[in-house]
Amino acid sequence: CHFAQRTGRTEYAGKRRREMIINYLHKIGWFVGLVLLQVLILNNVHIAGYATPFLYIYLILKFESAVPRNALMLWAFFLGLAVDILSDTPGMNAAATVLLAFLRPTFLRLFVPRDTLDTLVPAIRTMGISPFLKYLVASVLVHHGMLLTLEFFSFAHIGALLLRIVTSTLLTVACIMAVEGIRKK
Repeated sequence: CHFAQRTGRTEYAGKRRREMIINYLHKIGWFVGLVLLQVLILNNVHIAGYATPFLYIYLILKFESAVPRNALMLWAFFLGLAVDILSDTPGMNAAATVLLAFLRPTFLRLFVPRDTLDTLVPAIRTMGISPFLKYLVASVLVHHGMLLTLEFFSFAHIGALLLRIVTSTLLTVACIMAVEGIRKK
């Protein structure tokens, strides 16, 4: 009886370990895919000279709510650093993405009912359209505000900066909602 009980625990631990490995491989695949998409295609998209989608932050937004803030910030740093290295931008994406990762738990607490917060993967189907959209817009706006302020590094042209933040936020939110619509099926 004792051996069977121990064997059951071992099988459960092995299954759990396999699930974690598959989860990390899945995240690494998204990491590589989103960085390449951002650097090779999306960085060259400038609608009306202002709006640029920054879809790579989708990875940080989709982490499970139970992921510790420090781990999320580490993922965010390396995600932003990869985009910075491949885009030749000196740490701007890393700084903005780490800020997003730092504030993400706060945004989740603001827009998600407390009883579902423990095991939540942010999505339209898990949160509902309105809370997800609020979470998404707040997160993207903070990220873009930080990133584009660092890029401009001046408030001399505040109108152009604000226009760029708003248009890029709208474009990024639209792209993320499109990805969510495709992934939902």
